[in-house]
Amino acid sequence: MTERLADISARIDGIRQLGAVVNAMKGIASARARIARTQIEAVDGYAATIAVAMSGVIGPNAAPSQANTERVSGKTGLLVFCAEQGFAGAFSERVLDSIGDDLKTETLFLIGTRGHSIAASRGVAPTWAVAMPSHTPGVPKLADGITKAIYRSLQEGRIEGLDVIFTSWKSGRPAVARQALFPIDLSDFPLATIESPLTQIPADSLIDSLSADYFHALVCKAALHAFAAENEARMEAMSSASSQIASELETFQATLRRVRQEAITAEIIELGTGAASARDAR
Repeated sequence: MTERLADISARIDGIRQLGAVVNAMKGIASARARIARTQIEAVDGYAATIAVAMSGVIGPNAAPSQANTERVSGKTGLLVFCAEQGFAGAFSERVLDSIGDDLKTETLFLIGTRGHSIAASRGVAPTWAVAMPSHTPGVPKLADGITKAIYRSLQEGRIEGLDVIFTSWKSGRPAVARQALFPIDLSDFPLATIESPLTQIPADSLIDSLSADYFHALVCKAALHAFAAENEARMEAMSSASSQIASELETFQATLRRVRQEAITAEIIELGTGAASARDAR
């Protein structure tokens, strides 16, 4: 009985330690998601500023061809953001499932170590893959690497357009989104209300430079959405694990109380039996 009590107590201690780890992971994920959501707003503002500048350079009387609004028909690459780490449920699986037949496209840019592993298990080999940074300050550097890889593929003629696939968190649930990234669609840009400003740089060169900055901002925004969503998914998974741990802890504590009561009852019976034996002996 004593050994059984010790085993149950050890199991309870182990469950409590696991609960502490789960709660710590949940807290870290919550902090990271909150920071990423704040930075998404900042990137949105930055991209909007660039959009206004580009509209001003193009001018109110620009022809549609100048704005590059039509989507190129041809080879379309995919920039896919998956999970970097585990304990995020089916985060990466949902992203990869949403792609369907395009998953085995010739040019696939895959972000996230965990997602890369799952893609490999499905027989999918990305053209280019890289890990997601563990903290949001690493996102701009990640975007630099992504844009270089994409521009290289454009120069090599491997792609003519690019879509990005990432997960955002809406109404407490993950939502996989697919958006066109390249060519840049200026149809949603604010219309210029004044004539183009005087510049020292040729308009085409200025538009190319601003487009590169705008593209970089869109990649950062998608990466931040994916970063926040992965941590939201991890929070959800840790909340579920925490509930399960609390249930198991309650079960083992009830077992411990029952075993202790059985031990006390056994001791009382043993003492009562011993006292009766002693009286009979007299």
